Amino acid sequence: MRYILAHDLGTTGNKANLFDDQGRWVAGHLEPYPVHYPHPGWAEQDPHDWWRAVCHATRALLTQTGIAPRDVAAVTFSGQMMGVVAVDASGKPLRSAIIWADQRAVEEAQLIAERCTPEAVYQRTGHRISPAYIAAKMLWIKRHQPDLFQQASCFLTAKDYIVLRLTGQYVTDYSDASGTNLFDLHTRTWCEDFLEQLELSLGQLPALHPASSVVGTLTHEAAEACGLLEGTPVVIGGGDGACATVGAGCIADGEPYCVLGTSAWIAFTAPQPLIDPQQRTFTFHALQPDRYIPMGTMQSAGGAREWLLRAMQAQPEEALARVPPGCDGLLFLPYLIGERSPWWNPHARAAFVGLTMSHDAAAMQRAVLEGVAFNLRLIFEALGAQTPLKTLRLIGGGARSALWQRILADVLGVPLLIPELLAEATSWGAAVAGGVGAGIYADWSIAEASARVRNVIEPDLAAHERYTEAFMRFQQAYHALAPLYTPIESI
Repeated sequence: MRYILAHDLGTTGNKANLFDDQGRWVAGHLEPYPVHYPHPGWAEQDPHDWWRAVCHATRALLTQTGIAPRDVAAVTFSGQMMGVVAVDASGKPLRSAIIWADQRAVEEAQLIAERCTPEAVYQRTGHRISPAYIAAKMLWIKRHQPDLFQQASCFLTAKDYIVLRLTGQYVTDYSDASGTNLFDLHTRTWCEDFLEQLELSLGQLPALHPASSVVGTLTHEAAEACGLLEGTPVVIGGGDGACATVGAGCIADGEPYCVLGTSAWIAFTAPQPLIDPQQRTFTFHALQPDRYIPMGTMQSAGGAREWLLRAMQAQPEEALARVPPGCDGLLFLPYLIGERSPWWNPHARAAFVGLTMSHDAAAMQRAVLEGVAFNLRLIFEALGAQTPLKTLRLIGGGARSALWQRILADVLGVPLLIPELLAEATSWGAAVAGGVGAGIYADWSIAEASARVRNVIEPDLAAHERYTEAFMRFQQAYHALAPLYTPIESI
């Protein structure tokens, strides 16, 4: 029996999973690490924490399962997207990683718009110009830490940094590259004209590869650290959004799914990028060659839930279920770290609207779940305006909540398909890329075959009607508060 070791470098920790050569999940292990928020709108992590988590999780899985290192046929990755690690010529990080949730590079995003034009960037890269993307973060480092920028040999995403530690190779895949604002989706090359206009160097970007590429093998030092064999193949894998798409079994055109994690998104697979006239949504490159992933992402989903649970005593899900849909007029806008789809407002902030003396902790906690669902409905409708979406697969850690499943089905008004793999689905997508690349799996179809649906949540039409009224007020609340946001931290 041969095994694929898939690491999913998420925001809150590294989820390592083993899959066998038949596509069956064997075991998993989570190694947590922190996020640091040194200023409003900033979010950073220590790349050394990622490396420690990968090494510890690998050793723990081998010990837990008794699987011999020689039976691990390949190591592969999913990773949080749009973060940036500046490394020197020896591969050493020069500063903490500026991760996807960071919104500091607002002025740098404006500079990109002035020099490259918003329409040209959206048409070629599939993405709006935003401080969330890597180009703006590189420019922020160049402007505010010029000495460090000059020392930087390469700028890498989370998974690409770990691949560097394992193999010594400076590489990335098409999906992570498409989160930079610098990657041409149509030619699958770096946009050299954008780089020139922004005075950035092509030499500071990693080499491009398809997600299923074997990009190197474990060095002796890396093998010693992880407990694996020197020479084990490393497949680059992809960004978590692309891996989740495959892991959800959505490899055919137009099959939508939703991830409820720290952030949340709705996406599907398509043969070409989706160009939204209002630029509410965006498109990543898929793991598969010649495939794309139209998507809408919100910044804070499970993250908003975790924030509230830290702020007040967690209420049991049964208590939240007793609160009626709509929370008796209480709304929550889940914009704790700005927002991407559909508002694209880095200054957006969270708010409870409609609080009264009769609302308790259970109502507030349910309002958070509903607020996330309302924003996902905005994304769902934006994508549905281009491609009819009649069902939705649901994966991610938040998908384990039966109440959140019910709320989302009722808010969207479509059946939710619940597959067997939820939190492990993203790792499974990475494992498929690894298995295809290493010759363990015949082709990508194993993803669909192994993403079996175990339950269907049908919407309650009466609740959907009630939620539709609340959904309208949710949008009105955002527009009413938007003039107060810019920029709150300067007050």
